Amino acid sequence: MAIIRCVNVHKAYTLGERRVDALRGIDLEIQTPGFYAIMGASGSGKSTLLHLLAALDVPDVGEVHVGGKRIDGLNDRELTSFRRRDVGVVFQQFNLIATMTAVQNVELPALLAGEDRNSARDRAMELLKRLGLDGRAAHRPEALSGGEQQRVAIARALLFSPPVVLADEPTGNLDSRSAESLWNLLSELSSSQGLTVVMVTHEPAAAAHCRAIFILQDGQVSGRIDTDGLDASTLASEYQRLHRSA
Repeated sequence: MAIIRCVNVHKAYTLGERRVDALRGIDLEIQTPGFYAIMGASGSGKSTLLHLLAALDVPDVGEVHVGGKRIDGLNDRELTSFRRRDVGVVFQQFNLIATMTAVQNVELPALLAGEDRNSARDRAMELLKRLGLDGRAAHRPEALSGGEQQRVAIARALLFSPPVVLADEPTGNLDSRSAESLWNLLSELSSSQGLTVVMVTHEPAAAAHCRAIFILQDGQVSGRIDTDGLDASTLASEYQRLHRSA
């Protein structure tokens, strides 16, 4: 059973009087846990696809399967449960609550789900410790570096031990050193925890950490690159070649 599968997925939006076809028949399948990238030019449909996988939006046509579960036909209650327990999402902007400490930000989804505070706090602290942030647990976001804030966001995404983690340009607001550290962290988590991590990125340096890259162009998957140890420069050249030939 595929971990992620999209079958003939279409999604369009209306902007004023103009129709924008964001996805035009996406077919994509991931069978094995690991770290994967989705690459494409601006407007290629990368973030739209990620939002469908996260059940933050629904397709107009087609099937979306995540974690072995078809999600495009779920009702509101089922969607809430899926978003909470079956998938973790990490955004470029961190989306931390400024008035809460790091540990409070991490434990919040469990508290909103009605869990016991002590249990939620224990799990949140364990995740922060795993990510090297136990000494920063009592700090609010303003006292944390960008890289630390993003690791708090990752800890929050892992709170319910989801099989799939989706990351939308997670290093877009980080310096190069922090970005490299975060890519290594996502790669290590995917291998040590058996997670499937799917990251939207436009950076070959990020994609070089991944097992495979799916290339989007004009709302369709135009190619796949199995990295197999390729460096960022070689990946960039291969990406450009496939992009031109699509």
